[in-house]
Amino acid sequence: MTFRKLAVAAALLSSCSFYSYADIDSKKIEKVIETSMARFDVPGMAVAIVENDKVVLAKGFGIANLDTGKKVNKDTLFGIASNTKAFTAAALAKLIDEGKLSWDDKVIDHLPEFRLYDPYVTREMTIRDLLSHRSGLGLGQGDLMIWPDTDKSIEEIIAGLKYLKPASSFRSKYAYNNLMFVTAGEVVARVSGMSWNDYIEKNILQPLDMKNSRAGFSRIPSSNKNWATGHIPMDGQLHPFFVNYLEDFRGAGAIASSVSDMSQWLRTQLAHGKMPNGQQLFTEKQQQQMWHPHITSMASKSAYEAYHQQFRGYGLGWSIEDFHGIKKLGHGGGILGMVSQVTLVPEKNLGIVILSNQQAFSALSAVTYEVLEDALDLEDKDWVEDLAKKHFEGKKEAYANAKPETPADYQPKLPNINYTGTLHDNWYGDVVIEELNGQLRIDFTHTKRLKGQLEHYTGNTFIVKWDEKLLEADAYIEFQMSPDNRVSSAKMRAVSTAVTDFSFDFRNLDLRAKK
Repeated sequence: MTFRKLAVAAALLSSCSFYSYADIDSKKIEKVIETSMARFDVPGMAVAIVENDKVVLAKGFGIANLDTGKKVNKDTLFGIASNTKAFTAAALAKLIDEGKLSWDDKVIDHLPEFRLYDPYVTREMTIRDLLSHRSGLGLGQGDLMIWPDTDKSIEEIIAGLKYLKPASSFRSKYAYNNLMFVTAGEVVARVSGMSWNDYIEKNILQPLDMKNSRAGFSRIPSSNKNWATGHIPMDGQLHPFFVNYLEDFRGAGAIASSVSDMSQWLRTQLAHGKMPNGQQLFTEKQQQQMWHPHITSMASKSAYEAYHQQFRGYGLGWSIEDFHGIKKLGHGGGILGMVSQVTLVPEKNLGIVILSNQQAFSALSAVTYEVLEDALDLEDKDWVEDLAKKHFEGKKEAYANAKPETPADYQPKLPNINYTGTLHDNWYGDVVIEELNGQLRIDFTHTKRLKGQLEHYTGNTFIVKWDEKLLEADAYIEFQMSPDNRVSSAKMRAVSTAVTDFSFDFRNLDLRAKK
């Protein structure tokens, strides 16, 4: 063979290798799904796999709601939670393609009222900063403005941002933050002239033929009863637990979708923004921006041992990592009682979406890794059992350490009346402490689900026991007293950070007695 022919052959081989496609055994994966659901006690799951622009699997498994017994199918709606973030990024990409803004526009150019604690950061924050978790705010900081289900308006949420003290310097560290994506959703609204919800539905969901999906639970037609309810495990049982799919999260997490609809989204992502109907949703140029790591975080030893991770980072609405030498993109989404996972492997033209109505992420990861095992021809592992062992051991340890320790030096409390009154935090608002029937009660006035009882711990420290136990968010509240033994301020923190969701960011509250 001549050198020229060898070169051509090598080029073709290289091309075939780069665009090689996975070889997914859908029947095997269905068995893995069923095994994972049983092992992790997941009532319902829906899975779609896209391979070489074909939907090779789109199917529902199990029960959508244990109270009704209704089954999950490929069109069952779930809250996709933080997988919404990539849609918000895509909305901005589309507006950028139309010349209406750029990734490097200053946020204050589109939201003049936007303010952060540091004037410099206020002035310099760009659209791409909003989408890459590098604002300087801490993990979940300020989430109590939107979690769980508050009554705050978008105007009140943005007005509260200036009171959040940064956890690190601007652009120096990765720290997952939902409020920046809420803000990004409002940028979409201001630039487009319509609400974030309307823009997402009219300019993304409808062109993609995601016919049942909606940008908010309340927007699901009353005629569509095919939606799942979350379930929370407690005391050996699963408890159905309804939430409105994070409607308050807007651009950070409000979309309701199905695996049938999400397969259209996966196909479009893998086709560099070209939709199944042949039209371009956003350009490849903008996808390169969204898929480029804008901030990195340290690769862990355990991740290297599991799948040879050597880097990980975050783009614009997407997590990005090295997986056995191949670029893998994805995102997780979590609601109380419901989790989701999206995975893309562009080199294999492979996409996976898993939606479930229980909060065991490992059940979804096990299925994802089994698919990737086939796609990348990796060593055969029992991912379900491997992750189940780690999951249940970790859960056992977390709950064993979730109870508060007995105080080393117990101190009695003051009379209940000394602790009563209204506390105020500048970004959250009012928190009321009152005595009812001889018991101290706490009321987060903007959040219906955050009402509870104070149990004395020691001295002026109490433990908040929420009326809704399924929140799993017991918290310490420590009162600081004035010279006349009245409350002057208070600090809160979760009793167990291993059990309580980080969005219960009590630690960031600065509660002061309201005059």
